[in-house]
Amino acid sequence: MDDQQTSVQPLHVLCVLGSGMDLDGVELAVRAIGGPFFSLDRDESRAEHDPRMPDAFEACLAELTFTDADWDAVADHDSVAYVLAKGGQEHAEHISERMLAVTAELFERWGATAVKSESSALAHSRDTWLALADAADAPEALRQAWVKRPILDEDVLYTCGMHLLGAPDVELQADGLLDVNRQGEWVELIDGLTGYLHTEARAAQIRDGEGFRLAEDAPRWVLRQQTCDRYPDDDIFFNPYGYWRLTPA
Repeated sequence: MDDQQTSVQPLHVLCVLGSGMDLDGVELAVRAIGGPFFSLDRDESRAEHDPRMPDAFEACLAELTFTDADWDAVADHDSVAYVLAKGGQEHAEHISERMLAVTAELFERWGATAVKSESSALAHSRDTWLALADAADAPEALRQAWVKRPILDEDVLYTCGMHLLGAPDVELQADGLLDVNRQGEWVELIDGLTGYLHTEARAAQIRDGEGFRLAEDAPRWVLRQQTCDRYPDDDIFFNPYGYWRLTPA
């Protein structure tokens, strides 16, 4: 990736809905739990209802984990807080772990009732967020928390959110081979590569044009390195570390 792209630091933005949240207390908790990279966006946070939130959360659901209670929390909120965290690639893993700790703290002690990540357009249920926070030291939990997949763009499937972990995102170029009945297969392949990329020592060894397969008897794919041209570099989804594209061998 070129120097201009890699100089961009990804920004974690967490949208937190609540009932009776004390924004002063929330700000203190965010800084205490999160640390020096964290802050509360006081300009955007409000002690009032935002009628846009039901549609916003529906567009960001990771899976069908939302219960009636979760939807009631979105509909009935009376306050909105935006939590920010920003740091370089060397801090990405730590920031993502602490953001889960902040999420749990706000749910359990400060009146948060629903949460979504603006930085990957990803919302989980309250129970899922708390379970992920409990498992935050596991790489799989961090990817589930912050990486949205698969997103479909014509004949390409891709992820969004690996920039929050300091790693490239993944694209799968299927050249017309996409089949809704094989979505589980494509997700497994994408997850296999994101897991590989999330391991720093392995990721550093990948070279453009190399092959990749999930198992010795699995189909072979070719890895092609791409810059992030899907989003402008001032977009919250922009990945300064680029993409690895899987193409049929």
